[in-house]
Order: sequence, then structure tokens, then C-alpha cells
Amino acid sequence: MAVLTLETRVLEELRHSSRPLDDDELARRLDVTPRQTINQVCRSLAQAGRLRRYTGPEGKIVNDLEHVGSVAPSRPRKPCSADGPKPELEGQPKDLPPGNSDEQRRAERVMLEMVGERFGVVLAPRVISLSDGVRVEIDGVSDDLSILVEAWAHQGRPKAAQKNKVLSDTLKLLYVASTLEVSPRLVLCLSDPLAAHHFTAARSWAAMALRNFAVEVVVVELPAEVRAAVLAAQTRQFR
Repeated sequence: MAVLTLETRVLEELRHSSRPLDDDELARRLDVTPRQTINQVCRSLAQAGRLRRYTGPEGKIVNDLEHVGSVAPSRPRKPCSADGPKPELEGQPKDLPPGNSDEQRRAERVMLEMVGERFGVVLAPRVISLSDGVRVEIDGVSDDLSILVEAWAHQGRPKAAQKNKVLSDTLKLLYVASTLEVSPRLVLCLSDPLAAHHFTAARSWAAMALRNFAVEVVVVELPAEVRAAVLAAQTRQFR
């Protein structure tokens, strides 16, 4: 009996699925480890035009066969399963509070997935309990605690208070790292060169401090529709 290749198994799983699947779900369904293997296969299939990859309603990149050969959708199709993720609405509801940050949180999940793909790990939110009883939540942590990431989806030059927010996140990373047995890789993930400039290329004490403490600043490019949603949210929030 012929042995199916992993590419064929991925395509068959997507054909039988009632909704697009992200890399984590495919890895679970096909019992494939490490998860990065599925990521590499799906990216290869996407480059070959055999599936489409785009940002799903939960902020994660999904794999889809429905739109192969056409332009990737600005939002995912409505899943057949009643228990599946709900599609995003066009535009913003009129009653959405001005300070609502759902778009930024979705963008930050996409950013963490992109950084995880770059580093070859899966990054997930994690609450770390410290010895003094304090609990600290980190945006993205690898399973073995070797990488700690804080993500900030802001577009454009940051204001003074926003710069302080990023520095606060940096202090959190440094403090958590000081409590661990092995020194982790510390990363600030941003999604706009203008937002990152103050922490990378500017002649600022902040940029010098980050370099001195070996905190990496990684800039990723958000998908166009995710970036547009963040910009719309910032306009609504006057940020």
C-alpha cells in the first residue's frame, strides 16, 4: 500500500474539514511533531499555489483550499460548523467603545506567530508564577522558557506615554528573566519601523539600554488587512 506524503495528508485533511485550519490544528489532527514541520509544508504548498494562507478570525494564519486560484479573502468564509470561529464583521460596529483594543490584540497574535515561525518555535501567552507569589503574564513564551516575547502592534511614531509602555514591557521581561535558572532570549516584537525607530536607531537612552541588556527588537510586517484594522482602531482611539 502506498504511503501518503505529508503534503498529501495535509491537503486531504483540509478537503475534509468544514473550515480552514491553522498549523497547530493540522499538527494535532495529523499527529505531527514538531509543529514547525506542518508550517514548512503549508508554506511550501502555498508557494506552489495549492492552498491559501491568510489571517483567520482568531488572529492566527489559517490554511484554506476554497480560495486556491483566486485572491485571498479579506476575511475568512463563514464556517459550516456552528462551533467554529465566527467571521469578522465588515467595518466597526457603531457601538464599539472608542478604547476597545480587540484589533491590536488580534494583530499581536499574528505577530507572535510570525516571530515563532522565524525562530522555529511556538509562542503562546503564559502566566509565570514567581517565587514571591507574584504572577506575571508574558505575551509569548516558548515551551521551554528559552524565549520571552512582548508584542506591540502600534503603527506610527509612539507618543511619550506609549514609549513608557514599551519600556514597562521591557522591565517585565528583564525581571522575569532574572528569576529563571537559564537566561532566556528576550524579544520586543513591533510591526512598524516608525514605531521601532526610538528603540533601535534613535540616539536615545532607551535604544542604548535595550542593546546593553541584550533585548532584541524584532520588526515584522503585518498582513495588509490586519494593519488596516489596527490603523482604524488607532484613529477611533485617538492614538
